[in-house]
Amino acid sequence: MAKKEINGPVMDIGIGEKERKAIAEGLSHLLADSYTLYLKTHNYHWNVTGPMFNTLHLMFEAQYTELALAVDLIAERIRALGIYAPGSYKAFGKLSSVEESEKVPGAEDMIADLVKGQETVVRTARKIFPLADKAGDEATADLLTQRIQLHEKTAWMLRSMLE
Repeated sequence: MAKKEINGPVMDIGIGEKERKAIAEGLSHLLADSYTLYLKTHNYHWNVTGPMFNTLHLMFEAQYTELALAVDLIAERIRALGIYAPGSYKAFGKLSSVEESEKVPGAEDMIADLVKGQETVVRTARKIFPLADKAGDEATADLLTQRIQLHEKTAWMLRSMLE
């Protein structure tokens, strides 16, 4: 019988078990933040009103669609590291730094809230980068670089609507 570790047989991908577990833990926070931001953005898409309705409705749709793809990429990276990805609202609630919105704010407050959410995701991604770099985990570093770039750009675009 093959030796087992965290979630199955021993892996030999050039990153030790301890490092993979630490990186996956960070990615689990990123997954939770991204999923919470997805849900918030989708909520705002459904409930936005006012003179900017059409613009925001379409913009929020593009953003939540991108986030839906992102959560899959993040979860699959966690699995590629040999760790199970979190996948419940309860788990995401414990892991996420993005504040949930239980109210339906006005359009400008929605935009400001999504800026905060986008920036939160960037900060979470940045925290993982040193772990991936130290472990020589180029695949995770590449994923993080892409996520940071996209969330910074989205925050900038949203922020520009508030000026």
